[in-house]
Amino acid sequence: MFHYDFRPQGVCSQAIHIDLTDDGSTIEGVTFDGGCNGNLKAIGKLVKGQPVDQVASALAGNTCGPRRTSCADQLSLALRQAQVAARA
Repeated sequence: MFHYDFRPQGVCSQAIHIDLTDDGSTIEGVTFDGGCNGNLKAIGKLVKGQPVDQVASALAGNTCGPRRTSCADQLSLALRQAQVAARA
């Protein structure tokens, strides 16, 4: 398992913690520090076991209210960075 911590910007959550398979292709777990607790727990449950590419593509560009980003959009960025790091 590969672990990656990401500091999101422009959202309420302060950190995203990601666990991927060793090859960086599949999400083993996602947790958030801060943000909308119930919604972010649900996202973590929904993405577990899913391919990184599929989840990152689906969540990219999602916004929250007047913000240009969201916790889901920041997760898509975090997943891409984690995937690159896992494969390095």
